[in-house]
Amino acid sequence: MTKRSCQGCVILVVSALTTLGLSAQGTGRLTGNPTPGTPQPNPPNLADRVTLTGCVRWAAPDGRGSVPTQELNTLSSSTFVLANATRVARVPPGTGTSDVAKKSASQTYRLSAVNSALVPFAGARVEISGEIDDRPPRDGAAAPMLNVGFVQRVGKTPCP
Repeated sequence: MTKRSCQGCVILVVSALTTLGLSAQGTGRLTGNPTPGTPQPNPPNLADRVTLTGCVRWAAPDGRGSVPTQELNTLSSSTFVLANATRVARVPPGTGTSDVAKKSASQTYRLSAVNSALVPFAGARVEISGEIDDRPPRDGAAAPMLNVGFVQRVGKTPCP
């Protein structure tokens, strides 16, 4: 009987220590991706989010471009544009309801994203969603900025 009672105590102590150790890990600000120890970004503001279809194009004046290998993982707001943009109406409730999102009705958007996320889509028709950036452009560009959150190819036909 004493042996059984001792085994029960060991199990109880081990489970209490495990619970205590796991609960200690959950304190503090959430950190994680992409680099351990860095704060996670704020969740998207759905009121500023829009979904558009259009053609991803190089922003260069001649419509051609490339990204050096060492800049593939660099955030850029001047490498790509979304041309022939049209708004997609099928979005979750509350999406695109801010004044900034409602006023944005451009046919061309500058795209702010990591270069490697958009390079595969250059010349393709896409559906893209993101938040409209209401800050005035520093470079004098007239097209509004779209901070890209999601992009997917639409169809297999390249853009004209």
